[in-house]
Parts: sequence; C-alpha cells; structure tokens
Amino acid sequence: MPAEPDGAIETRGLEPVPDDERTGRVRELFPTWVAANISVLLLTMGAGLVVFNGLNIWQILVVALTAPVVSYGIVGLISIAGKRGGSPGMALSRAVFGQRGNLFPGSLIWVARWGWETINAVTGAYALLTVLDLLFGIRSNTGLIVVTLLLFVGCTFLVSGLGINALRVCSKWSTYLFGGFSVLVLAYLIAGTDWSAVFGKPAGSTAMMIAGIGTIAAGGISWVPSGPDFTRYLPRKASSKGMVGATVGGAGVVVLPMVLMGAVMAVGTPDLASASDPVSFIGELLPTWLAVPYLLIALVGMLLINSMSMYSAGFTAQTLGIRVPRAWAVSVNAVISLVFGFLLMVVATSFFGSFISFLTLLAVAFSAWIGVFGVDMLRRRTYDGAALMDTTRTSAYWYRGGFAWQAMAAWALALSVGLLFTKVDWFAGPLSAGWIGENGLGWAVTVLVAALLYAVLPRTAAVEPAPAVAAEPERAETLSI
Repeated sequence: MPAEPDGAIETRGLEPVPDDERTGRVRELFPTWVAANISVLLLTMGAGLVVFNGLNIWQILVVALTAPVVSYGIVGLISIAGKRGGSPGMALSRAVFGQRGNLFPGSLIWVARWGWETINAVTGAYALLTVLDLLFGIRSNTGLIVVTLLLFVGCTFLVSGLGINALRVCSKWSTYLFGGFSVLVLAYLIAGTDWSAVFGKPAGSTAMMIAGIGTIAAGGISWVPSGPDFTRYLPRKASSKGMVGATVGGAGVVVLPMVLMGAVMAVGTPDLASASDPVSFIGELLPTWLAVPYLLIALVGMLLINSMSMYSAGFTAQTLGIRVPRAWAVSVNAVISLVFGFLLMVVATSFFGSFISFLTLLAVAFSAWIGVFGVDMLRRRTYDGAALMDTTRTSAYWYRGGFAWQAMAAWALALSVGLLFTKVDWFAGPLSAGWIGENGLGWAVTVLVAALLYAVLPRTAAVEPAPAVAAEPERAETLSI
C-alpha cells in the first residue's frame, strides 16, 4: 500500500504503519513539539512563579530550563516505542496491560484529555474575545462566549480530523510565525521593563522552586502517552537520540522564553497571575499593533495543541472499542470541550486555580501509565502487530482473561499512592501535607512506584513475534539510548 501523499486526509487508524510507508524524518518532531507548546498559558504560569511561588528571575531560569528537559525527555523516550511498533501509544499499551486490561488506563487517559482540551479551548476563546475587544471594542457576553468556543473547537476538529500531514504543515508555519512575533514581544519588554525591579527581587525558597518545576513539567507529562502517535511514521533505523533531542529542543525553545517573559511581565504587573482570564492582560501590557497579531498567532498555536491532543484522543477512543473512524472518534472530545469550556468560562471563579489543580491531577493520572510502560520498553524491542489488533482470546497479548495482572497491579497501586501525596484546591490526599505534597511532586512518586513495582514483579508471559520481525540496526541503536 503506498504512503498517503502530503496534504491527504489520514485514513490509517490503530493498525501498525508498514515499513514502506515510514517516510517520516526525525527533524519533523522539532516543529511538532514547538507547536505543542505555543500557548499564552506559559506566560501565566511564568507569572505564577513570581506571584505565588515568590521566585526571582534566576530561580525561574532554572525552572524554565529543567522542566522541559525532565518532562519532554520522558516524552522523547516513550516515543521510541512508536518507531518500534508503528502504532499509536495506547494501541502499543495493549502489549503491556493486555487487551482488556488496557481499557482501564486508556479510559483514565481519555477522560483526562477532556480537561486538557477544555483548558486550551477556553484559552483560545479568551484570545478571540480579547482580539475583538482590542479591535472593535466588543465586550464579552454569554452569547459571544458560546460563539467563540464553537469557532475554536470547530477549527480544532477540522485540523485533527485531517490527520498527521495537516498537523505537520500547520506546525511548521506556526513555528516560524510565532517565533518571529515572540522576538518582537521580547524586544518590546526589554525596552520597557524596569530591570532593576526584575533583578532586585529576592530569592524564594528552594522548595518553591522545586514546586515550580513540577508545575511546569506537568504540562509536558500529559503528552507522554501521545509521543508514539507522532513517531510511528519514522523508519525503524531512525535515531533514538535524535528523537529525544528534537522533542526536548522543540519544547524547550518555547517553554524557556515564554516562562521568562511571563515572569518579567509579572514583576511590573503583580495581579497578572490572578487575572480573571489568562489572556486579556496581553492587551493591557502590549500595544495593539503588537498584541493583536501576537494573540492571533498564539491562537493558531493553541488550536494546534488541541488538534494534537484530539488526534491522539481519537486513537485512545478506538482502543476503548469505539468502532468509528479516528476522525469521528475525535468528535466526542470536541463536544465535551464545548460543554466543559462553557462551564469554566461562565461558572468557575478562578481560571488559574482551576488550571493548576487540573495540571496536577492530570500529571498523576498519566504518570502511573508512564512508569509501567517505560519499564516494559526497557525489556521489549518489538511489538507483534497482528496481536495488537487482535482483541480476541487468540491474541498473544490476551494473557490471562485479557489482563496482564502484573502491569495492572503496578498501575493501580501507583495511582493510589500518587493521589495520597497530591494536593489541589479541591482535593487533598492524606499524605499531601508533607514535603512531597506541598511541592506538587505526587506525579513523580507515581512514576517511581509504578516503575519499581512493575520491575520487581515477574514478567507477563506472551507469545513474542517471530525473530525476523526484529531489526538488527534497531537492537544495536537502542543500546546507546
């Protein structure tokens, strides 16, 4: 079967990509992960490091450097499974948890994506509302909120439904445009900022700096299960080191300056982080000629973030047994984003508080899967494509009753332990009052517990694919990771 041409609507679903269609290039991952981070929410999070964490500019620099390396380093490592198996991440997960067992982490991750897509839809709608206010003086109201949400989610559904080729093209051009306008914003800030106030701010505690790393890293952690979705078209011989480097580099080149810019803005405008929405402050801090195009480009970026999330969510829905094409599976998440987005914009009293609480719980929910899947990757070099798609008792990944009980036990226990150490605005685990909970590191505990438990439990027996499937260059290359 020939590869789909550039610009074509992607029709492939969960099935592994044949070797003759693996024409992707590692360098294409760089703009992909740039696009995944083009969000003004990073400005708000950078401001929060100043206002709520009490950090100075040097501590924020450490946070902005460390967080993407940690979180997107994990994304890059897990994405190696995509080139090994040629399938989306949650389809490959069947080999780890079993055909039935995979329904449990898959359902949780699918539900967690609703919140992430809702947050981005709301931010995109606020960006549209701010542009309308700046250009035409049109004030927000309930009817306009509904219209902007519909427009944003509709465009997201269109791009994600087209598939990976459309995402690649949009990611490439949004990277260029956003980069150019970010340089202009940075130049404006350099010229107009009271730098004595920025550099004169006293340092915060080390604990608050660690908590800041956890907060910024949580956004990247949420992309980990999606990593293989964007690498399954890479050849088996693609460089694993190059994949990790492109992933971390693409994210870091956006996260670092955006977080620092948000921090600098907050020094002069301390109420920025507690604003009623995460976007309107841009119109107050920047001149209209710069704020409007910057918001429009950022809007495209947020649309891409949601498109990428919905693209992966479509695959996750298919692994749960929703028997519709991937593009139509995306529609479920689109509808949910509309409903939850409306509630967040009209009913919620604090966007930032809701956002940080959501990020914290999201990271814990994904981390249990990461720990188990990551350890399995260290043991496994190939995936049986036929067994991945066979959801009956004849599958090599059926294990016992459709469950890999070792993986399920490690996942469930780690998730429970992680929640014990987690604290957000409206939920606090019984162990969250200690150092781990106060610093937002419940997700890190979850990863470690899941990985350690799964590593010490006996490996689940399965019928491995024939030796001929494994590629020698892949085996040699993975030893250098």
